[in-house]
Amino acid sequence: MARRTKVTAIVFGAFLFLGISFLLARALVGAGSERSKVLVILEAQARGDAAAMLAEMPPCRSDPTCARVTAERAALLKRPGEVEILNFEPSTQAAFTNQQGSARVVWRTPEREFPVVQCVIVRRKGPLSGGGVTIASISNPVGLEAKCGA
Repeated sequence: MARRTKVTAIVFGAFLFLGISFLLARALVGAGSERSKVLVILEAQARGDAAAMLAEMPPCRSDPTCARVTAERAALLKRPGEVEILNFEPSTQAAFTNQQGSARVVWRTPEREFPVVQCVIVRRKGPLSGGGVTIASISNPVGLEAKCGA
């Protein structure tokens, strides 16, 4: 095998390895991004700030019924103190394609010890289409043992 062929094969292999590693990393960091976006929405909800919630949920903001229900929910779940996420189950661990799923979040504030459980509809893009996370909507509180389905 000629030296030029070996070098070309090594460069191609390294490029392929780095490309796959980059796409895999992008697919796997989505759960952290999803949790961060949910926390921003929960903090706005705890402040009773429906406008801030809707700013983080474009699909809900464009639906009048969802926007109205979100405003009602923000007023209902307003509470003082810093939001603490007790448990977060992402919609999916790794999104290699565009997906929509349901995440489950358990949260509370120190002033109100009893936790709130909510389901969050999440749209995740795969690494080839940008790897973004969009929160579509957040549910009313559900039971402590309730599951969230897509």
